[in-house]
Amino acid sequence: MSAAARPRRRRRRPWLRWLLAAVVVLLAFAIGLALGQSLSEGPSPAGTQSLVRTLRPLPLAPAARTTVTVTVTGP
Repeated sequence: MSAAARPRRRRRRPWLRWLLAAVVVLLAFAIGLALGQSLSEGPSPAGTQSLVRTLRPLPLAPAARTTVTVTVTGP
């Protein structure tokens, strides 16, 4: 196999990988810092608010007056 037929080896750049990893770590740190700051500066809750309502029953229509006669005979 001649030298021209062999595939060329890529030059490895280990510093590029470290630089990329450092940028990703710094970016994640900055996002976390910004999120934490925005959460701590947000409006504080005003506390618990209770609302008490008294419900009154609606008036009922008068019942129909029916008379039922029951006759019971002895045993």
